[in-house]
Amino acid sequence: MQEISQFTAFDGDMKLATGSRSELTAAIIARLSCQPDAAILIFDDTTGTQVDFDLRDTGQPTSRPAADETRGPGRPKLGVVAREVTLLPRHWDWLAKQPGGASVTLRKLVEDARRANTGVANARDAQERAYKFMSAMAGNRPGFEEATRALFAKDRTAFEKLIRDWPTGIRDYAEALAAGAFAAAG
Repeated sequence: MQEISQFTAFDGDMKLATGSRSELTAAIIARLSCQPDAAILIFDDTTGTQVDFDLRDTGQPTSRPAADETRGPGRPKLGVVAREVTLLPRHWDWLAKQPGGASVTLRKLVEDARRANTGVANARDAQERAYKFMSAMAGNRPGFEEATRALFAKDRTAFEKLIRDWPTGIRDYAEALAAGAFAAAG
């Protein structure tokens, strides 16, 4: 099942719309037809990264593929990618003795670590997502640096206090993106 991405668009400081790519494209085209000089910025709700849409077609957001999205040797149909792993000889010896060999054992160890660190990883993802957005939309605003420190310190009270005078759309979206960072803090 393919995950449907959600995006949020801003016209200057004002939140224009949130929705799928096609919903946002329609909202942006409508805004530009009324206001051709609108300063539209679009953000991926999952990553907080600014993205560009090609409004001339219905393809995916235009962006350069990340380096780790390129496919090389391995089992590309399964999404398996071969990369180098450097270990000490005693680690290779231990891996060689495990049922299924080194690859199976390493995959199991990685999955176990991912499950054990889900809360930490989710908090880190929320911090990064909010930081990317805040840097793009609020990097020159009063309190930005202090708000960033509060975000990474997981201090919700200080964070909310520092961004309360920001434009409503920017403030609300930053709080929504950062929510996972504070939830993990208790």
